[in-house]
Amino acid sequence: MSLISSLLMVAQQTAAPAAQPGATPATGAPATPPPSAPPPSAAELEAAKERGATAQDEAAGHSEVSLMELVRELNAVELGVLVILGLCAIYAVALLFEKIYVMRKAAGQTKEFLAAFRKANSVEEAEAIVRKLPNSGIKSMFDAGMGEVRRTQDLGLYTMRDARDHTMQRVASAMVTRQNEHLEDLGSSMTFLASIGANAPFIGLFGTVWGIMVAFVGIAKTQTTSLAVVAPGIAGALLATAAGLVAAIPAVLIYNFAAKQISKQGQKMDDFASEFIALVSRDMDRRAG
Repeated sequence: MSLISSLLMVAQQTAAPAAQPGATPATGAPATPPPSAPPPSAAELEAAKERGATAQDEAAGHSEVSLMELVRELNAVELGVLVILGLCAIYAVALLFEKIYVMRKAAGQTKEFLAAFRKANSVEEAEAIVRKLPNSGIKSMFDAGMGEVRRTQDLGLYTMRDARDHTMQRVASAMVTRQNEHLEDLGSSMTFLASIGANAPFIGLFGTVWGIMVAFVGIAKTQTTSLAVVAPGIAGALLATAAGLVAAIPAVLIYNFAAKQISKQGQKMDDFASEFIALVSRDMDRRAG
């Protein structure tokens, strides 16, 4: 038995080193570690982040929607509202340039006319000076007043003191009539501008209400409240409100600008009418004296 026990002990000692995992021979050279991979570049990291964000958006049902895509998704009513408001906005901007040109031209002609008229000391001298000036609204006032003066002279009433008040009234009435005609020409399309400024927001609001109503109908049909499904329809509906404001704001600004310029022009013409009547009154006194 002792012989058998000795043999078993020798066999166990021989097999023990081979059974240990990762054991290296005592007499062998040490093992070298494998080479490490180079670190990723900044571009690779950024691309990886973008791929990850895209994957997350796709997993969550997110997608970017452009303005043109929203417009293409509009229904007929919303699209009609946008077309109407777009035409109103374009017309309002066109009127802005037209009003700026007309108002500047009228202001320049009035300034030139008054500078020339104030050099005259008599009605005949004023008529000779004004005849050389180009046609304008304020010149038409002068022509109307001067025409009444000439008719009064033809009747022999110009030097009569008893007819003086009636002459002044007729001259003033003739000049006011031409003044109103000129200011009416300057104020053309003002009513349309006021209508755009007052009604465009409500037209846009109508388109928004209609679009939201259609979006809720779509929710009821699809049986889902996901923002990915609902948001495009509501966003498209809100475009109508934005279009209404885009049309209304320029129209109101242009209306206020034109109204202020017309008021200034009217005031200058009132002053000129007073100056012309004073000139006629002095001329009548001189001839009657």
